[in-house]
Amino acid sequence: MGYLNCSKEALAKEKEALLKAYESYKAQGLSLNMARGKPSPEQLDLAMPMLDSIHSAVECSAEDGLDCRNYGELEGIFECRMLFSDLLGVNPDNVFVGGNSSLNMMFDAITTFMTTPLYEDTTPWLNVPDRKFICPVPGYDRHFGITGFYGFEMIPVPMNSDGPDMDVVEKLVSSDSSIKGIWCVPKYSNPTGITYSDEVVKRFAALKPAAKDFRIMWDNAYCIHDISDTPDTLLNLMDECEKTGNEDLPVMFCSTSKVTFSGGGVAAMAASKYNMDFFKRRYNFATIGFDKVNMLRHTKFFKNFDGIKAHMAKHRAILEPKFNVVLEKLTSQLADAEIASWTNPNGGYFVSVNVLNGTAKRVVELCREAGVVLTGAGATFPYGNDPDDSNIRIAPSFPSVEELTKAMDIFCVCAKLAAAEKLS
Repeated sequence: MGYLNCSKEALAKEKEALLKAYESYKAQGLSLNMARGKPSPEQLDLAMPMLDSIHSAVECSAEDGLDCRNYGELEGIFECRMLFSDLLGVNPDNVFVGGNSSLNMMFDAITTFMTTPLYEDTTPWLNVPDRKFICPVPGYDRHFGITGFYGFEMIPVPMNSDGPDMDVVEKLVSSDSSIKGIWCVPKYSNPTGITYSDEVVKRFAALKPAAKDFRIMWDNAYCIHDISDTPDTLLNLMDECEKTGNEDLPVMFCSTSKVTFSGGGVAAMAASKYNMDFFKRRYNFATIGFDKVNMLRHTKFFKNFDGIKAHMAKHRAILEPKFNVVLEKLTSQLADAEIASWTNPNGGYFVSVNVLNGTAKRVVELCREAGVVLTGAGATFPYGNDPDDSNIRIAPSFPSVEELTKAMDIFCVCAKLAAAEKLS
């Protein structure tokens, strides 16, 4: 039954039935969580053998003989840089391996830009009183948190089916020197799951920013997280930027946080030689080196890029059925009501749902009261402000299939109930 065109009487009858179903779920005292993209225990178990990859002092040596237990090797051991160079499609000389968190590396990169001029004729971003940052929406709340922390005015730009609206991005970037950067999750974006098209990537590479120190923050968090026989492909931004003479524009990030251990993975940054030298001047004072023993564990465990791909196939076997549950429930329970739309990603960690305008907060509230925790409505927009109050991010990874099945039943009832309330 399409809610938008049904009679008041039919809608009232539907609302009564939904309330009855909702109250029955509330009475069960459930506690289900779909709030964040946490790997499930089964996924974390896949990497447990990695902890047995080093058994002696002799095995703590990197390929070049470096003792990974000691100081040194600021950029990370070479074999780990090689792994990340394969992940990101860049030269290993352009890779810097850090600690366990790519988010921390992104925060540190923005901190460096805030405090240190990128060029002799530019000023630290901290000295730009009206500094701005472009934020494709819906997007990743923790990205917005970083630029919000540093007082940027965050400019929302709509996401199309192939990436950010580049007409808007190009106009903004070329006309305003106080715009210093843009956040991007280019493959299986958080939360929409879309991958930037070749045209979008080429337009990013051809940007002509008014600000000489403008940077593209290219968070390729899901570059190997395929869950389909027809995975998306992403054009290599670094290659395209070299063609346009814009090799300094992008700063790339990724990690193994959703590959091995979320709290004990390895993160990396990739950038041009100019950018890398810029960051290393800061890191020379910040650390004598990150956890090389952990880097070594990862390289011994995976051995090479083929080893990573084989490992990710095991993740897919766990994740794909969960995404199928989410999409099947949305289709079977919400399609006929015509009050919601959603993405159907080929990878990543999320499904983005747009419920009836003006009801997202209510849906999240109803779910919470019935024992299902979701990411807060509005979180996928800067300042937590979704102007349509419609977007909700579904994170299927952590619950079991059985828990997810029940959680999605509740979500669909709540989406319909909120819509019936709104339309009554």
